[in-house]
Amino acid sequence: MIYTQLGRTGLRVSRLALGTVNFGGRVEEPEAHHLMDHALERGINLIDTANIYGWRVHKGHTEEVIGRWLGKSPARRDQVVLTTKVGDPMSEGLNDRGLSARNIIASCEASLRRLGTDWIDVYQMHHLDRSVGWDEVWQAMDLLVAQGKVRYVGSSNFAGWDIATAQAVAQRRNSLGLVTEQCVYNLVTRYTELEVIPAAQAYGLGLFVWSPLHGGLLGGVLRKMRTNSAVKSAQGRALEALDAQRDTIEAYEKLCADHGLDPAVVGMAWTLSRPGVTGVVIGPRTEQHIEGAIEALECALPESLLAELDVLFPPVGRGGPAPDCWLS
Repeated sequence: MIYTQLGRTGLRVSRLALGTVNFGGRVEEPEAHHLMDHALERGINLIDTANIYGWRVHKGHTEEVIGRWLGKSPARRDQVVLTTKVGDPMSEGLNDRGLSARNIIASCEASLRRLGTDWIDVYQMHHLDRSVGWDEVWQAMDLLVAQGKVRYVGSSNFAGWDIATAQAVAQRRNSLGLVTEQCVYNLVTRYTELEVIPAAQAYGLGLFVWSPLHGGLLGGVLRKMRTNSAVKSAQGRALEALDAQRDTIEAYEKLCADHGLDPAVVGMAWTLSRPGVTGVVIGPRTEQHIEGAIEALECALPESLLAELDVLFPPVGRGGPAPDCWLS
């Protein structure tokens, strides 16, 4: 396993994070426990979840599953870096959502109970809440840090200017501010290169990518559909994107085959190779998915293949950060 520091912090994390969005509904609890065991054995020390995960059973279910796994061994909590998220609606309650100080603090307490732990390593805002001022957000987060319930604060799905605004207020309050951003980024969705990655680099944030295979679209979807083995890639965002990009994906899978590489390995290895990317969040359903991600982490794509991928999946405009990418 390859480890790195999380942004400008001294916290060391694996470049692969075990995402748990599939726990509950797609991966039942015994198998979820087995996957966490296997990930830990293979050196993955970062476990990423959210208070809303497990909604196919009930919201909060995934945190409960992780909590029962942690409870099996007192040593496990010290072995893992645990992240969760706040902000999505947890009920029909008027204040059971968003980033008000009330909901941030109440949601943290509820996550701690479900996880069976005294602290959260990185507490992430799942989405921006433009109805709440940053002074209120940081007042709540600073309190949780001072109480020892949260070690660091992160964001997810923020724009570059949101990161800048959050950091400006945090600095004024003498707070550490954001230490990580979690965003979507892959060969198909390269908008992150414009401003989010530059902002994360400028402010010293670690950047973890979710959906590095665009929901399975880049994981050999056409081959899997031909063999009736497609699961996640045959539905949702991946299927919608496939309708518009079938020719490109067909060319992509052929290109990977010509280089003797699995499409899932290529897609993830490309994301891991990008400047500013700390690591990726994987959402495995099997041990093989974890092993495939480790293979991608260890795979150095040849320059010729990287160039061909840029032709198939061109960057926005001229490429690189804004505004240079669109200047003539």
